[in-house]
Amino acid sequence: MHLLVLGGTTEARRLAESLTAEKGIKVTSSLAGRVARPRLPPGEVRVGGFGGADGMAEWLRAHRVDAVIDATHPFAGTISFNAAAAAATVHVPLLALRRPGWVPSDGDRWHTTDSLAGAAELLPGLGRRVFLTTGRMGLAAFAGLDALWFLMRSVDAPDAPYPASMEVLLDRGPFTLDGERALLRRHGIDVLVTKDSGGAATAPKLLAAREAGIPVVVVRRPPVPEGVPVAGTPEDALAWLRSITGARA
Repeated sequence: MHLLVLGGTTEARRLAESLTAEKGIKVTSSLAGRVARPRLPPGEVRVGGFGGADGMAEWLRAHRVDAVIDATHPFAGTISFNAAAAAATVHVPLLALRRPGWVPSDGDRWHTTDSLAGAAELLPGLGRRVFLTTGRMGLAAFAGLDALWFLMRSVDAPDAPYPASMEVLLDRGPFTLDGERALLRRHGIDVLVTKDSGGAATAPKLLAAREAGIPVVVVRRPPVPEGVPVAGTPEDALAWLRSITGARA
């Protein structure tokens, strides 16, 4: 059996680690190539795009893929819809592996929105020193907020356009609660912006913000393509694979 894992997440690596130990399953992990030094999963790895839904469908045919698990970042967006279209064209089963989103708790001051542009509109009324943790893509949405100062954290350096008053912090999770507390204090942060990525690796910033009484702008994640089944953990994805193949994965 040949399984294509659309990866780049912790869950995708865990899934590949489990599957590469199984006999009779060939795993190919596909990475977008947007991170300069990605953490590579075991098994075969390809890097780069497919050329849209049609290109992915042709790749699935050419490499005789039997099933696809979309374990990309919850905000990858385009690749998920391309995968749904490609899988439907080639008639191979597709599963979306998505870690559960974050849920607000007592004391949280969350402001939710559907886009980075919406987050930018909210910011002037919430604070002046912004901890921006939405990644290096899409910073143009904040470029016109000249009255605000930004601390932008990402794995790789961003490209322009981005806010005029911005300090870049290159770092990769997981992050600790003590570290996030210290970072907020050191930079005088009074508002946090994040995407609802879910997971534990970057969640400590939310608790640190709650303790400090800092408002948090949360960008909601886009929906999974209609009709695509969803698993919340790699273990659930393995159960799905067993259900469609009868294999003891």
